[in-house]
Amino acid sequence: MPEPAPEPVTIRIRAVGDMVPGNNYPHNHLHPNPRELFAAVQPFLEGADVLFGNFESTMTRSNAAAKDVRRPNVFAFRNPPEYAQLLKQVGFDVLSVANNHAYDFGHQGFLDTVANIEAAGITAVGVKDKIAYTEVKGLRIGWVGFSTSPNQNSILALGSAASLVRQAQANADIVVVSFHGGAEGTGAAHTRNQTEYFFGENRGNVVAFSRQMVAAGADLVLGHGPHIPRAMELYQGRLIAYSLGNFVGYRTLSTRGALAYSLVLEAELDAQGNFQRGQIFPVLITPPGIPQRSTRSESIALIRRLTATDFPETPLVITLDGRLQPRE
Repeated sequence: MPEPAPEPVTIRIRAVGDMVPGNNYPHNHLHPNPRELFAAVQPFLEGADVLFGNFESTMTRSNAAAKDVRRPNVFAFRNPPEYAQLLKQVGFDVLSVANNHAYDFGHQGFLDTVANIEAAGITAVGVKDKIAYTEVKGLRIGWVGFSTSPNQNSILALGSAASLVRQAQANADIVVVSFHGGAEGTGAAHTRNQTEYFFGENRGNVVAFSRQMVAAGADLVLGHGPHIPRAMELYQGRLIAYSLGNFVGYRTLSTRGALAYSLVLEAELDAQGNFQRGQIFPVLITPPGIPQRSTRSESIALIRRLTATDFPETPLVITLDGRLQPRE
């Protein structure tokens, strides 16, 4: 008898949004036992083939802040280099460093951050003109990170962004794009196909960017930056999550209103990068910025509502319990 055909290979990627585990500049606002920051949601961070997050801070010992934190609403985030090992122990495999706080301590602070992340055995994504690669189940995954900040791959330069994604596609089986873009806050929950501004700064057209990256070869697009969960869509068989919201912000990020709604997203892809199914694991961030497992599924309800209003034609079904599946 012929041997049964092998099971088709799929990979499960779990992803979270903005993470600022603490801040020790200019004052020490670090958790006395930082491992406890993730304890309540640890089960959501286990069981996937790859765990991704946006590290919206620095890991450096430099005191040379590139921002004047004496001014109102200006923040320079800094974490001890040892936090890289903490995030590795929690389970993170890949961290984006493409965001508007990556250079809070200048270029040297950025280099320190990348070096500390990689020394802990985590892949850093978002270095300018660079593609990071990981391997899972014999499949090579290319990771490209973008933001609207100087010195980083820009979502505002669609041509060069698409070129980088095409390069990744040529050298990988699956391509994941991470972007930090869009306006911020509870008033920025909706995703529109137009340029967004925040305090006068161009934060990109995240719809045009994401769709063009899919056209260039991206198989999964993970957005972050608005600090609130946003809609999702299935575009040409590829999942786009326009914002994963915050995930941890100990004494740094606001937990006011819907800014506390959070999630762990799971996306299952086949070997060609086609979206198969997914899951939203609901999280609620409680003061002073610690993630907890949600009992009311606020983030699922919000994402369902935003997806229905912002992308009414998308062939993506999001069930009441957070399951994601293509519409049949």
